[in-house]
Amino acid sequence: MTADTGVSPAPRLSLSAMLTFSATSLPLSALGVAVFVYLPPYFASHLGVSLTIIGGVWATVRMIDVGIDPILGLIMDRTRTPIGRYRVWMIVGAPILMLALYKLFMAPAGIGPGYLVVWLLVMYLGTSTMGLAQSAWGARLATQYDERSRLFGVLTTVGVIGAMAVLAFPIIGKPLGRSDVWGVQAMGWFSIVLTPLTVAIVAFRTPEHIAAGAPKQAFALRDYWSLIAKPDLMRMYLAQIATTLGPGWMSALYLFFFKASRGFTVQQATILLGVYILAGAPGAMLTAALAGKIGKHRTLMVTTTAYSLGLSTALLIPKGNLLAAVPVMLWCGALASGFGLMIQAMLADVGDEVRLAQGKERISLIYALNNVAGKIASALAIALTFPLLDKLGFKAAEGAVNTPAAIHNLELAYLIGPVVFVMLGGACVIGWRLDARRHASIRGQLEARDALIEAAASTGWRPLATPPMDPEISG
Repeated sequence: MTADTGVSPAPRLSLSAMLTFSATSLPLSALGVAVFVYLPPYFASHLGVSLTIIGGVWATVRMIDVGIDPILGLIMDRTRTPIGRYRVWMIVGAPILMLALYKLFMAPAGIGPGYLVVWLLVMYLGTSTMGLAQSAWGARLATQYDERSRLFGVLTTVGVIGAMAVLAFPIIGKPLGRSDVWGVQAMGWFSIVLTPLTVAIVAFRTPEHIAAGAPKQAFALRDYWSLIAKPDLMRMYLAQIATTLGPGWMSALYLFFFKASRGFTVQQATILLGVYILAGAPGAMLTAALAGKIGKHRTLMVTTTAYSLGLSTALLIPKGNLLAAVPVMLWCGALASGFGLMIQAMLADVGDEVRLAQGKERISLIYALNNVAGKIASALAIALTFPLLDKLGFKAAEGAVNTPAAIHNLELAYLIGPVVFVMLGGACVIGWRLDARRHASIRGQLEARDALIEAAASTGWRPLATPPMDPEISG
């Protein structure tokens, strides 16, 4: 378990290497389903926490939490240890996450807002540490334009497996005579057990390359501003907000919509959610393949448009007809898997551009600021939808009877929000210039400069000049 600090280009990653590195996507993606789809309704229906309090708590936690990622990103980019830069942070994040999951999924009756705020913050600290380390490490593992699409496609596919596995608990619970509460708590234990196992696999089996550059860099607020003000990154962050808020909005209302509007049971809705998530596996690989043909930005525009068209047909699903709902869920799930995949891969390309222009490693900070964008969107998804349901007269308590007007309002909220935001996400990358040709030029210049820095470090010779930089990049 040692770090490779050389500057020679990494060889093309094998599928087995990608799968090994993707192991931590299993618990992280499982939590994406459990926390956003099942935990808020669990707090509301089983523990008796009001929808307005849940929405307010989630928004408060996310607003506090957004400051954590940039700090983590700055620290990660400056970290150098005998076992690497990102590996150590992934190891640190595991026990933090495990403790928070126990406190949330096994929460006692009578908990208040303070309890939820504290343990949600701890949980997000753990997921931020592990997720940020994974993204930055992945950008350094895969250095070529198309290879990044492949790697993040595999990460997404493995994540689908984790999400599908956690969905099995609510589905098998009823035949086994278990309650819905058991299903949610089983999701928590699944993630708690899986986290240390997958972190160990990644930490001991994946090499880590630290890019050439100064080992210590002074902290400066301009580090934030230089990235936030960069037009390409601003577009990426806005795309992240929009493509997170759209599906997040849908997820927050998912169980309510399929139960009250479409007449499905919790178990049937869970099966359909499983179809949606399962479709993400082939969807991710097809998205990565399409990106190799038409480019990442065009692929993002195609997937957001097609997703919106597919989701618009949800009201055509006959009530209680499970088979009729499957095609809609397959379509939307396959396309939604491409949103984050493309943004992650495109950010890695921009990270190379930034390192060439600034001469400093900024990939962790770039992903950290992207995480901030995603967290803002996630907070808004619950903070907007749950109080909105209250305002629209929808009742979420177990056994509550809703009027036709309340259900109609639920249907409008379920469809309009996701379609509007997802389409905005695709529009953010219209006219994108950082394509495969331009990225190949950037990588060539980076490798030439890294070779000079490595030569200087090994011989004591200081180069008088570095290779000229593409004027398009410096601008």
